[in-house]
Amino acid sequence: MKDMAAHLEKLRTEAEECELISKLATNAIKKELFAKLAAHHRNLADEVERAMKQSRPEV
Repeated sequence: MKDMAAHLEKLRTEAEECELISKLATNAIKKELFAKLAAHHRNLADEVERAMKQSRPEV
């Protein structure tokens, strides 16, 4: 579970970095590309988070 948490944190960080690059980009193509990458990383992070919740043992 710790490995999944580490990957989740990495994906969230990557999403934030891509979003920042997108906001600072002056080139429209670069801006759009990094916005898409940010969204993709957020989606992946959401999937990892759902998987972590599903893999928790029932109490």
